[in-house]
Amino acid sequence: MGLSAAIVGGKTSMQRQLPAVVTASVAKQISEQIREAIVSGRLQVGQRLPTEDELAQTYGVSRPTIREALKRLAAQHLVRSRRGPLGGNFVAEPDPVPRLPSLTGTATMLVSLGVFNFAEIARARFEMEASCCQLAAENWQTQHIQAMEEALASSCDPSISDEDFCAADVRFHRAIVDATCNAPLRFMMYAVVEALLPITNLVTFRVRERKAIIGYHERILSGIRRRKPRAAIESLRELIDYLENLYGQSSAMREARVGTQDRGSGRVANT
Repeated sequence: MGLSAAIVGGKTSMQRQLPAVVTASVAKQISEQIREAIVSGRLQVGQRLPTEDELAQTYGVSRPTIREALKRLAAQHLVRSRRGPLGGNFVAEPDPVPRLPSLTGTATMLVSLGVFNFAEIARARFEMEASCCQLAAENWQTQHIQAMEEALASSCDPSISDEDFCAADVRFHRAIVDATCNAPLRFMMYAVVEALLPITNLVTFRVRERKAIIGYHERILSGIRRRKPRAAIESLRELIDYLENLYGQSSAMREARVGTQDRGSGRVANT
């Protein structure tokens, strides 16, 4: 089946497949129609799209309009361009990474709005990361252990700032997720590691002890390295319990400060 037939779902020309464009947003409609052909599988990964001239003729529009449509598709990481005699525009291989920041932004917003509370975050994090420890212990490769060791070594440096310590914490848990060698799980865990974990750090960093965090990480790493997932999961459980306790302390301190401020405001009002 030729390219035009693939796009049109078996018809003999792109002109017969693609609906007429009738509104001002021509480039947007064209990009959406090509996107639908990609998502539905009529256009396969690596397949070369028609040239700009061919697309312009098919749609009855100018080449700048086609370029704008292709830019829209490229921004969605659906097509890629390649220069040279064999160049052109091709259907891109799916890559979830460029879409992950939007997932992180959504998670951060939900926490900020109070949709997620700390207890829910802690429970969800444990359940999901326990699965990661299981798979990481089974599937790790040398580079994954090295990444965990490097993050752990950074966190052991007493001279680093709280911000850098938190960053090392994120890198350690990201390495655990990477060690699963499971792409869907890595995608789902991105919000946990890149958004929820930093928020947890933000809440607890004033009352935590670095040595305690480092100790939990060392035991998690030991379990994964020895391919003993139960040991790693138990150490993860201890870490989450420790963080929940810290959150309770932090909340009590915050409430005490608010109470002190309220009493001070009351004394001022009575004078």
